[in-house]
Amino acid sequence: MVRKIDWARQIGRRLKLRDLHVFVTTAERGSMGKAAAQLGVSQSAVSEVIADLEHALGVRLLDRTTRGAEPTESGRALLRRTLAAFDELRQGVKEIEFLADPTAGELRIGCAESVSTAILPPIIDRFSQRYPGIVLHVHNLVSPTLELPELRARSLDLFISRLARPLAKVADDLNVEILFDDEMVVAAGAQTRWATRAKVELAELVNEPWILNPPNSWNYITVAEAFRARGLPMPKICLMTFSIHLRANLLATGPYITGFPGTFLRLNADRFSLKELPVELPVRPWPVAIVTLKNRALSSIAQLFINHVRAFTRSMAGDSSAVKKSA
Repeated sequence: MVRKIDWARQIGRRLKLRDLHVFVTTAERGSMGKAAAQLGVSQSAVSEVIADLEHALGVRLLDRTTRGAEPTESGRALLRRTLAAFDELRQGVKEIEFLADPTAGELRIGCAESVSTAILPPIIDRFSQRYPGIVLHVHNLVSPTLELPELRARSLDLFISRLARPLAKVADDLNVEILFDDEMVVAAGAQTRWATRAKVELAELVNEPWILNPPNSWNYITVAEAFRARGLPMPKICLMTFSIHLRANLLATGPYITGFPGTFLRLNADRFSLKELPVELPVRPWPVAIVTLKNRALSSIAQLFINHVRAFTRSMAGDSSAVKKSA
């Protein structure tokens, strides 16, 4: 049974940041010996700190076994809250640094590869021109899901991703802001015979060499649905990959066909010598969103970057509408 603790009087005296840091390190490293080596102290010092914490809280925090130390249910609860508290302290320090010098700092961004190769370059270019002292760390994930363990572990500040599931199924601890709905388009190299055609039927592409994402991906499902709707078999697949760059480079020099996000092709067709083919696909909106962690204060730098993302995607949507009207 957990005894009552007068936290208002005792939390400052009984729980020290140093001791919590020792506990987190032990839980993450999986043993007191490894934690001691990382912290540069003796194993007995680590053991004493953990014992004092357990005494202060009145519960066991770690199960000691021959394999090491593993957090108990109470230990896991303390670990989650401690990591959040340390993160808030780091965010506070960053905020103070930003107030002292608004031109410097850093931001950690997670991004789907299909987004980072499309809209992220011009956004980063504009942002860096305005804030050259801010360092952006971009962690590119080839096939991200909304589990987003890096975001929940607070090693990333925000994530820009395509959503491959209904918003109703998004976890309660995430904030999701839809930026725009993308679409799938069929593409080939500008040097192929398909690039000059005014209209292309899917039936003509059944025996062409296709490059698709692996099954169960948005890319694969959309293409499979299009062929099935016309009573056609799946096309000839010569390569499966999530890599946007690999597909773009192969199309630029070979006879391949693929499905790309529309934004990627609009912003990179000339660069990679690609051409969108006039092929009808099922209308399947592909939302692109900014995802952040609820109950985590965003830094001023994160807010600045998000504002740049919003401004760019709004202008991109305006340009797209203008093109459609002129057509």
